[in-house]
Amino acid sequence: MTRPELRGTFGAVSSTHWLASAAGMAVLEAGGNAFDAAVAAGFVLQVVEPHLNGPGGDVPIISFDAGSGRTSVICGQGPMPLAATPAAFHDLGLTRIPGSGVLPATVPGAFGAWLRLLEEHGTLSLREVISYAIGYAADGYPLLPRAAEAIEILAPLFREEWAESGRTYLVNGAPPAAGSRMRNPVLASTYRRILREAEAAGPGREQQIGAAHAAFYSGFVAEAIDGHLRTEVLDATGRRHRGLLTGDDLARWKPQTESSTSHHYQGLEVHKPGPWSQGPVFLQQLALLEGFDLAAMGLDSADYLHTVTECAKLAYADREAWYGDPDFSEVPMAALLEPDYNEQRRKLVEDRAAAELRPGSPRGLEPRIPELDRVEPPHGPSWQRQLAAGLPTVVPSVLVQTEARGDTCCLTVTDRHGNMVAATPSGGWLKSSPVIPGLGFALGTRGQMAWLDEGHPNALAPGKRPRTTLSPTLVLADGRARFAFGTPGGDQQDQWTLGFFLAHVHFGLDLQRSVETLAFHSEHVPSSFTPRTNQPRTLRIERRCPDAVVAELRRRGHEVESVPDWSLGKVCAVGTDPGDGLIRAAASPRGEQAYAIAR
Repeated sequence: MTRPELRGTFGAVSSTHWLASAAGMAVLEAGGNAFDAAVAAGFVLQVVEPHLNGPGGDVPIISFDAGSGRTSVICGQGPMPLAATPAAFHDLGLTRIPGSGVLPATVPGAFGAWLRLLEEHGTLSLREVISYAIGYAADGYPLLPRAAEAIEILAPLFREEWAESGRTYLVNGAPPAAGSRMRNPVLASTYRRILREAEAAGPGREQQIGAAHAAFYSGFVAEAIDGHLRTEVLDATGRRHRGLLTGDDLARWKPQTESSTSHHYQGLEVHKPGPWSQGPVFLQQLALLEGFDLAAMGLDSADYLHTVTECAKLAYADREAWYGDPDFSEVPMAALLEPDYNEQRRKLVEDRAAAELRPGSPRGLEPRIPELDRVEPPHGPSWQRQLAAGLPTVVPSVLVQTEARGDTCCLTVTDRHGNMVAATPSGGWLKSSPVIPGLGFALGTRGQMAWLDEGHPNALAPGKRPRTTLSPTLVLADGRARFAFGTPGGDQQDQWTLGFFLAHVHFGLDLQRSVETLAFHSEHVPSSFTPRTNQPRTLRIERRCPDAVVAELRRRGHEVESVPDWSLGKVCAVGTDPGDGLIRAAASPRGEQAYAIAR
């Protein structure tokens, strides 16, 4: 291992940035609970990982409250604007929703979701949890190499088109160096003004949180967003468009708390967000794998890697056909997890790698997957090609993704009381859309994940949530939270975390050893991000996979692509030991920035 599994008795935090982990632990030390710590860490991530998330983005939060024994999900995925209809895009001559700019902007859900967690489960005031983010925005933080790389590549765009992004991320017109002290004083001012308005509402904690929500969603923040989207902005189409999102859309929205979607596996209760996320695809993979003796195959053997990959392809095909906002579409989630359905689907796993996308027909329903419209990379400067790819990561080509892409953030927290939280903040990254003047942050572009095919469960509709890739996990045993985890990685989140989970549950590895096991994923299913590329039978796997195993996988028909070691995912996890009650934490060494803290 590169580092030990951390153990303690007081609390633990693991996140994709050491400063967020440190802020979360500081809150625990100050007397806060796991929920307070998660909120503080979440706000810090908005500042220190601006290339991957921000206040204008989105977040699903799954948590276990030890006092009530309840597992719940806060949906921080904002809906599409009321003006967002397929006709609105067709009238602009568009057959798909672009991946950047202001047209795909949804209601910013991240800020409201963190406030909801603080209000429902926290104990501290807004000032006590947001002060860390204000400090880093005002006084500075060391700029991550990946963020510096993105700013350098996008600098011409920031100078020529997205002027407010240039004022925010360029230093005297030049890209800042990796490791340099980066500040965002405008964002600090936004946080401070929200805090002032919250505290002016009165001394009550809940009263202040409600006033903070109002300042963002119906006050000065909403007004600035509304005004900004009335101007034309250059986007991935190569043209300028006004946004569809309005201040009224923000004012109508409040984050909802809902029940998790769960599945029993190996004596554990595995909980995920609902089918407005891709979370249930993790559960579908488990339902398929129940019929295989993975332990007998051996961890990372050819049989194991082939079986897990083929089950992933089947589960993700169902995601493409059936997932969407259940408030608007009938998602047959219970049927997709039924034993009989999965017994039939399991029979499709053969010795050879499947070449087709094979969604199932739960309860006889007919699956529907929109056709992919292949597009050529746009001509023009490098930054224009970057905008055409809806992923947050800067990539060398629209159709080629880097192996070590981050795509989002992650944080997990537990405390000595048995409370546990996992969240995957994303959206509003510096490449998504221009920074809003006077606010210091950009809007998210999750709308790109909705289809303009009106008959599909994930079809665009006014006020509907686009199906997101964000997917934290929380696991219970005997009515108590046992471990929680997540990773960056877009569509790959529920493949990389599955490998971690199986290593821990089937092979008895501790959390850190499980985090560091061989990582792999299939590129068989279309990406959720514009331009929705896919590579049938392609299996990406870290190079430390033995040559004999790779050869056997190729014999079985997999198009194996070896990628650099320690390049796939950044799994973060916390847990409790059912034997001795010790708190545990682990963080991936991949990317050299995720850190866990426990004491």
